[in-house]
Amino acid sequence: METLARATDVKVYWQRLNCNFAQADRIFDECMVAAKALLTEQGIVSYIDNARFLGKLGRGPEPLLVYLEEAPVVADLVGEAALDDLREFAHYLSTHTNFKAMVPFLQSIAAVARRLHSYDLFKQYIELIRNMTEATSVSVHGHHTTFPSPGLEGLLKQSPRLLSELSLQGFSNWIDYGIKYYNNHPGRQADYFSLKSADAVAVMQRERHGTLLVDNERKLDAYLRSMWQESDYLVPYSLIFDELRKPMPYYDHVGIRLPDVYDDDRGVSGIDRYRATLAHMAGHRRWSEQMVVDNWSPNQRVAVETFEDARIDYLICKRYPGLRKIFLALHPMPVQEDLSLPDTSLILLRLAIASRGMLDPEYHIENEVIRGFVERFYDVMAEGESSSRAMADIALSFIARTRRQADALPNTYFDNTEVDYRDDNRHLWIYIEQGDDEETTFEHLDQRDNEEELNALPPRHYHEWDYSSEHYRPDWVSVYEALQPGGNAAVIDNLLAKNSAIAKRLKAILDMLKPQERVRVRYQEDGSELDLDVAIRSLIDFKGGAAPDPRVNMSHRTDGRNVAVSLVLDLSQSLSERAAGSNQTILELSQEAVSLLAWTIDQVGDSFAIAGFNSNTRHDVRFYHIKGYSESWDEEVKSRLASIEPSYSTRMGAAMRHAAHYLKNQKADKKLMLILTDGEPADIDVDDDQLLIQDARKAVKELDQDGIYSYCINLDPKADEYVADIFGSQYTIIDHVDRLPEKLPEVFISLTK
Repeated sequence: METLARATDVKVYWQRLNCNFAQADRIFDECMVAAKALLTEQGIVSYIDNARFLGKLGRGPEPLLVYLEEAPVVADLVGEAALDDLREFAHYLSTHTNFKAMVPFLQSIAAVARRLHSYDLFKQYIELIRNMTEATSVSVHGHHTTFPSPGLEGLLKQSPRLLSELSLQGFSNWIDYGIKYYNNHPGRQADYFSLKSADAVAVMQRERHGTLLVDNERKLDAYLRSMWQESDYLVPYSLIFDELRKPMPYYDHVGIRLPDVYDDDRGVSGIDRYRATLAHMAGHRRWSEQMVVDNWSPNQRVAVETFEDARIDYLICKRYPGLRKIFLALHPMPVQEDLSLPDTSLILLRLAIASRGMLDPEYHIENEVIRGFVERFYDVMAEGESSSRAMADIALSFIARTRRQADALPNTYFDNTEVDYRDDNRHLWIYIEQGDDEETTFEHLDQRDNEEELNALPPRHYHEWDYSSEHYRPDWVSVYEALQPGGNAAVIDNLLAKNSAIAKRLKAILDMLKPQERVRVRYQEDGSELDLDVAIRSLIDFKGGAAPDPRVNMSHRTDGRNVAVSLVLDLSQSLSERAAGSNQTILELSQEAVSLLAWTIDQVGDSFAIAGFNSNTRHDVRFYHIKGYSESWDEEVKSRLASIEPSYSTRMGAAMRHAAHYLKNQKADKKLMLILTDGEPADIDVDDDQLLIQDARKAVKELDQDGIYSYCINLDPKADEYVADIFGSQYTIIDHVDRLPEKLPEVFISLTK
């Protein structure tokens, strides 16, 4: 009777639905089972009435079918009032040119509701989508919408993923950014809201919760330098887009690869998780040795990794005992009772138990064989002569002794076996023969014939200031740096010889600027020795009845200059033009001036670097190292300076930020950045003339906050129109470019005397 009553109810609801779609008839019974399990009677009535409304919109069966399947779940998660909101917003889309977005909206809404867990947040989400739809749809004369929003469908499909990483406010900020910068570019807008563009990912990273690598890179670099005497590029990778295979930290010739964000986990803060990962990799770099593994099976390699990781953690904790607490918190606690599971490969579980035991001496291991290998590990470590090879011997014995027939089964046990602060150990392996398996082809084993590719570095990303919205565009500019190739050093020697008269005139001034070893400080009441001249004069005053001067002592101080200079050269295409009133190009005069300036700084003894830059859109800013701070002014540096060539445009703010990245790490009392340019900041992908000018102005303020004094030497006769906006009063305009070789050293002397 109960079954008959249920069937009668379904029939009544089907009649109430009043639908002629055969597809709906086929799934209706199953949908009603879910609806009755999740909704109240009033909720079911609302569910059916809203479904009938959607079925009559004239948009085919698909919106109705998706609503029937997804709506009960949404109502269960955020409340039955959401059923009316779903119908209302779907109706809004159906009357809009964005009617094709109805189905993606309904398909994604259950996943969105799972992340919001609140009716109020659910309502806010729908309003955000409505506002985005209206803001990005193209209208004619402000009256009738003629084209749908290019990014709406992409946004709806990506919303569940975005909301898993962002708060609703962060999600709103991410949408606002896409509307602001891509409303007039349909193709770019579609890429942004589909999470296909680098900008979309960069903005999303800035809005994420947790500890961001980009915000803590300097702190972590200081940690590596101070605790491990190591330094390397920290290269982030995203955990969001790798759903099928979760990446792991690793290091290679490019740098140390780390997750872009760490949340607090198991009582350990995100920054401490970064420190644990860096400490583990620093330990590998210090104590691990590479091994040839062509003849080892995958299980043997995993075992060697586990025992070697345990050795590294042991040595780290011996050096820095405070890290043991973090390691123990992050290391999983394997379930030893699961060792009896049938028809399952348990090799990872056995290794996880051994790993936990090798990290924690108080961890009790029930399995006698595993416990024996852990004791063997401690015996080897106690001898004080452990090695990667010794760990490999123990690990291979472990595999041979604990092997089970079930280890070959595809059903593998993974629960509580991953130690996520450890890297993937690719640095341990040497392959004599490259196999067909892509997993054995690591980046650090690739052999490249092109020397330029071999020496190439990954880009550094810098923010860029948008004055119109008064906020930064995060990770907007990609700066690629490289060592300037060498040329003919004799060219620079000839230029110095040509300017020998100027050099001779500067010599007397430079001798005065050179630091003196000791300088007397006279007229001191307390000092290291008696100042005889003052003492005799005081004695005469005393004998004559006058009050003697008590400051009869003197002390000494070191009179030394402590200056670091970064000379940044604009190498844009305009340098190839001939200078007014000269038979030389601006580039040739710049080489002449920089050569003389470098000679000047070298004579004084200040630390200095020389670099050049140009840009070809924000995606390709080139930064060429000509001289480093630790290098001497020698033939090799001169050869690089001789080979510089003009090309492309002038994205000045990014170049200044990158030069400051190196200058601010110099230990100097005074840090000076000299920018030599022949024009205003500009690039081919920027339509607003003020955008890069204001960004450069912001960069000058950032440098000032870092204790760097920036100064511009501008060769553009029209520079008065913009240079003060960027540098304030910190600039010199050289109208007669042919006088640059004479003026540039004089500017430096006046700034540092």
